[in-house]
Amino acid sequence: MLKKILRSYDYSLIIVMVLLSLFGLIMIYSASMVTAVQRYDYPSDFFYQKQKLHILVAGFVFCIAAIFPYKAMKSTKFLLPMVIIIIGGLLALFLFGKVAGNALSWIEVGTRSIQPSEFAKLSVIIYLSAIFAKRQAHINEFDKGLTPPLVYLGLICLLVAIQPDFGTAIIIGAIGGTIFLSSGVNRKILLLLFCGLLVVLLMVSIVFKDEIYSETRQDRFTSYSDPFADEKDSGYHLANSYYAIGSGGIKGLGLGQSVQKLGYLPEPHTDFIISVISEELGIFGVGFVLLSLSYIVLKGIYIGLKCRDPFGSLLAIGISSMIGIQSFINLGGASGVIPLTGVPLPFVSYGGSSLLQLSLAMGILVNVSMFVNFEEKYKDKIQQQQRKPSKQVSFQSGRGL
Repeated sequence: MLKKILRSYDYSLIIVMVLLSLFGLIMIYSASMVTAVQRYDYPSDFFYQKQKLHILVAGFVFCIAAIFPYKAMKSTKFLLPMVIIIIGGLLALFLFGKVAGNALSWIEVGTRSIQPSEFAKLSVIIYLSAIFAKRQAHINEFDKGLTPPLVYLGLICLLVAIQPDFGTAIIIGAIGGTIFLSSGVNRKILLLLFCGLLVVLLMVSIVFKDEIYSETRQDRFTSYSDPFADEKDSGYHLANSYYAIGSGGIKGLGLGQSVQKLGYLPEPHTDFIISVISEELGIFGVGFVLLSLSYIVLKGIYIGLKCRDPFGSLLAIGISSMIGIQSFINLGGASGVIPLTGVPLPFVSYGGSSLLQLSLAMGILVNVSMFVNFEEKYKDKIQQQQRKPSKQVSFQSGRGL
């Protein structure tokens, strides 16, 4: 039985995730060595060593999630503590949180920092998937089917937005929207919910106008249209990202040879790591990242479509959408397709909370895939065993006649 289970795991997903994380580790060292010394007065390998530890811990978490049966997460015994911990963590930010990047997003635990909003993404996926899977018969009823997921999604988005971290709030809202679209909710109800969402966003923008329309955030939108109009101020980040991407060309300048990471690019090992990859490794480095992330997203969607269990299907689609949406926002911001939001690139950017949450999500995705593959193989074997006795009986009957 154990051999059958081990054979049922999707090792292609595991290999791609490991390769992407190791590639990110190399690029973090290359991108952060100057920043660590100049800006923080740390050793040149400071962020590399920390990310190496993050990968080891994330690997352990991934293994636990890959072994733990995902169907157990649908129970109230799992969901209730998860909801309490996530909401408690987000509320604790306003008492014990630490400001970083103009947002109250971090809680210090000893020498480490945790970002609760990262884990809130996965909690939304699990909670919404479980509720919709349990209440398929009442999925179009507001009181029984739609109210619980709407309340939880809205509360999480609000708590993250008022930190203020609008980039993460947008990602969580988009993830929730994807699960709603995939759950089987009536289209007319979805249109009504969308109109209601627009009204809520308008009200929030009025109530929190000082935070939303702060000078820093307005600069991100003005510099988005033409970063070179104010290259030394509001357009500084994006302009230097353009320089890095343009300098790389097809082959790149070579690993470790980036010029923009020498104090020009802000946060080269987190938000703008793709710019350093483009400058040093050219189209080949960027292509590897894009193909790897695309494979994980498309494979996850395929698993979701293949899974017959509604809970597992929504989990796979939600996790895939999370990785895809976050990748698009990071890559789009660094390349000027959309305004900058300060979102890390999955598996590649530096960050313990992000990598830990992504590894946990990937463990769940691999677990769903294992169940799908195992059930298919087990079903085929049962059918073969059922055919064999029937043939033996008919043969013996004919022989007796």
